[in-house]
Amino acid sequence: MDWSCLIKNRTSLTVTTDSRKITPGCIFVALKGEHFDGNDYVEQAVKDGAAYVIKGDNALVEFQDLARAWRRELNIPIIAITGTNGKTTTKELTAAVLKTKYNIHYTQGNYNNSLGVPLTLCQLTKDHQLAIVEMGASHPGDIKELVEVAEPNYGLITNVGRAHLEGFGSFEGVMNTKAELYDYLRDHHGTIFYNSDNPHLRQMLDKAQIINHTSQLVEYCTGTMPQGTHLVGDYNAENVSAAICVGEYFGVKKEDALAAIRAYIPSNNRSQLMRTEHNDLVVDAYNANPTSMTAAINAFKGEVYVLGAMRELGSYSHLEHQNIANMLLERKADTVYLIGSEWRETTAPYAIFDTTEEFIEYLKLHPITNAHILIKGSRSNKLETILPLL
Repeated sequence: MDWSCLIKNRTSLTVTTDSRKITPGCIFVALKGEHFDGNDYVEQAVKDGAAYVIKGDNALVEFQDLARAWRRELNIPIIAITGTNGKTTTKELTAAVLKTKYNIHYTQGNYNNSLGVPLTLCQLTKDHQLAIVEMGASHPGDIKELVEVAEPNYGLITNVGRAHLEGFGSFEGVMNTKAELYDYLRDHHGTIFYNSDNPHLRQMLDKAQIINHTSQLVEYCTGTMPQGTHLVGDYNAENVSAAICVGEYFGVKKEDALAAIRAYIPSNNRSQLMRTEHNDLVVDAYNANPTSMTAAINAFKGEVYVLGAMRELGSYSHLEHQNIANMLLERKADTVYLIGSEWRETTAPYAIFDTTEEFIEYLKLHPITNAHILIKGSRSNKLETILPLL
């Protein structure tokens, strides 16, 4: 469809997928899901002031087309960020750095999928100078779909690890899917920010035949974790290094970048240090996979571990949970609580709770005090619900 009549000479768009949030002149996208159908609310949306409605079985694809057209209309430089671990933190840190010099827009929350990316693009206005778009993936082809919508000029893969193996099929599947960002930038003469310390990224660049195109590569290495940040865990050093590299490329002085990083306070249960009346907590419960779980345990200096199960690992689930159990034994972990039935398939000699609700009932009878506690697990464990008891 030709969207020019809808977007020409506009300075901004107002788009919603929620019929309860219609405002005069907005665009309503009537999406259809397993338990809802936005097409049932089209008539009401028009009555409430929607200027245009995207509806039908192909509403998501048409919405992506609109987002791409709007992105082309504004022609704002876009930085795409993906990776197994650290992509959201790197996005947040990079945004903090670039905001010291530019009017930027960046992905909010976890809007990093086939719906979230076009929503992010449609939030751009003509006042923005740069945009950062986070891209998530759980199946082959996911990144290819997103880059063809966002059409980034720049790209950064934080790292690749053993996550979503059920969808990707193997670690090689993870690498191939993340490398879809490299493939796009290679074919469209984009610029890649690349951590030269990471052998997997080097392998992906080699496979994409980019390594000899030095004008398209901006290299950085993982430096030491700077003092004075609100981030917990030395594994965040690679996220900090990436943000500084991107900032320097766009003319932000290193000292200004470091000041912005030190001022950044993490949220959404990502690498957060929380001090309660009773304990010191390291809360990293937004997501978990074998790579990030290993990094969190290695970085932890406390005595109590509350670890939720790692999900979407498919046939690798037993092996990866056993590997974590073995790691805890090797570290001689003092006190460990494991949440999720997946742990019962391991030889872990620790307290295991099938659900977070069971652990909450345990905590009510056996409160933990005066401890340094790591809380880490996949989002589906809802480990944040235990925080009021700690």
